[in-house]
Formats: sequence, structure tokens, C-alpha cells
Amino acid sequence: MTGPTLDDLSEAAAGLAGIAVRTPLLPLEGLLPGVEVRLKAEHLQPIGAFKIRGAWTAIRRLPAEQRARGVVTSSSGNHGLGIAFAANRHGIPAIVVMPESAPAIKVAGIRDLGAEVVQIGKVRGPEQGEEAARLVTERGMTMIPPYDHPDVMAGQGTCGLEILEQWPEVTAIVVPVGGGGLLAGICAAVRALRPDVRVIAVEPTGVPKLSTALRMNHPETLPGGTSLADGLLTRSVGELTWPGIKSTVSEVVDVTDDDITAAMKWLAARGIRVEPSGAVTTAALLASRIRPPGPTVVVASGGNVDPARYDALVR
Repeated sequence: MTGPTLDDLSEAAAGLAGIAVRTPLLPLEGLLPGVEVRLKAEHLQPIGAFKIRGAWTAIRRLPAEQRARGVVTSSSGNHGLGIAFAANRHGIPAIVVMPESAPAIKVAGIRDLGAEVVQIGKVRGPEQGEEAARLVTERGMTMIPPYDHPDVMAGQGTCGLEILEQWPEVTAIVVPVGGGGLLAGICAAVRALRPDVRVIAVEPTGVPKLSTALRMNHPETLPGGTSLADGLLTRSVGELTWPGIKSTVSEVVDVTDDDITAAMKWLAARGIRVEPSGAVTTAALLASRIRPPGPTVVVASGGNVDPARYDALVR
């Protein structure tokens, strides 16, 4: 299986009507001289991130009796916000397992939406997934993984559908990659509708999980790694996300923390407030890691960052 079909994506898009925002493509003038670049503004979603797409789709598609028992997930933040939002709207319980280092603004947002937060492990790692699996067994709830799930990928892929509909002239889409749910979903949309469009992945230098998978020809769990991009610290791409990524992605590049900070400052100067994970795609162009030849979309995956940390990074 290489990912969601066009029918899967279209059904997910219909199910997101009135829930997710059809986010705009914001012109980024001067980012890449001679090339028109637009930013897919997923930081403008109701939860401040694209993760609402996959979380809502996965919970909506559950059988009613199963959904009523509630859901569990592990997350560094934005997927947890998506799960909490969807669970709140459906009136069901939700538990989000997070690392102790998760941004306070994301933890608070999840709790404000009525979900239970369990924090375990200092950083993003296998501990959160193991605890989530234990809670599923203990409480009889359903696991909704942050990326390695067909319905999550279908929901995230609606972002790709929108890009292709909004700007038919696009020739390249630049996508951040953590576990690969968003990347796999966008790859599915491109395969179905515009196989001529290049899909370029961006990962943090400190957590090169996709470039490692491409080199090894299979997903490989990294021993660790750090980055300002807290939403991209997953140590491996998913087993389900991998086939669609491998068959479609044109290129993968990495960006440093300095690159990310410079991109956040560049965007802030233009009134665009994104979190580090949301800035990696702009960073890849600003730091000349890639130079697409034609109309290009950079996906800003989210904007949830603690105010004090944001101010310190962009000042």
C-alpha cells in the first residue's frame, strides 16, 4: 500500500467541511528571487496546526460504539491538540501522552479542550507510545497514532488537495517531515492528480530520519537527536507512511537550528508567526538548501510556540 487513494482524500475533505479551514496560500515575495513562492498557512487552523485534519478524520471514521469509549494518542503537541479538539467536538474522552519537554502552550491547549494529559519521558521517544498502548489496554479506548494510520494520512493529504486546487501552476511543494503523515498524505494527492509536481521533504539536521530511511531503504529508528523543531523529533518515519513517501518524494534536505531561527525572523518581519517546525520549509529556501525552478509552495505546518520562546528566537 502506498497511501490513501483519491477517493480516501476526497471523502476526508468532505468530512472536514466546517471543521478545518481551507488555509490560504500567502505570497512570500523576495524569498527566492525569480521564483514565485507561496506559504500554505496551516498555522491558521483552529488548533494552530495541520494536525486537525488527520485527527478529525480518524476519530470521525471510527464506528460510533468504539468512538464513544474514547481515544488515546502519544504526541509532542500538535497531534494531541487535534485529538483533544476532535474528541471535545464529539463529546468523548481523550488521553494524550506527551514528553515532559512538550511546549507548555501545547500542554495547556490540550487540557483546555478537556483531554487528559499524561507526561512521561524527558524527550520525545518510545516511552510515550508504550504508555499510550498500556492505557489503551487498561481503559478499553482506541489508539489514534500521530502519523502511522491510514485515516490520519488521508486527513493530512487534504492539505495537498487544497494546494493543487488553489494554485494549478505549482511545480514544487516543500513539506516538513517528522513521522511522515503530512508528507505521505501530500504525496498521495500529488500521485493522484499531479505526478509532475516535485515533493521536497525537509527535516532537522539533528534528526535525519527520512534521509536515513532512504539510505537504508527502510525506516530506521535513530538513537536520538535534538532540534528547535519540537514537532519533528520523531526518530523514524512510519511503516505505513514510508511506502508512499519512498515512491513519490523527489528530494530530502536538512536545516540547522540557525537556519530555522533565521526563517522564523524572516517570516515574523512579514507578520507571519510560525513555530520552529512550521519554519523549516521556509528555512530550506532561505538557506539555499534547495532552489526549485518554478512556482513553489512551502507548507507552514503550525504556529504553536510558547510566547517567551518565540520572542527570544525572533528578537
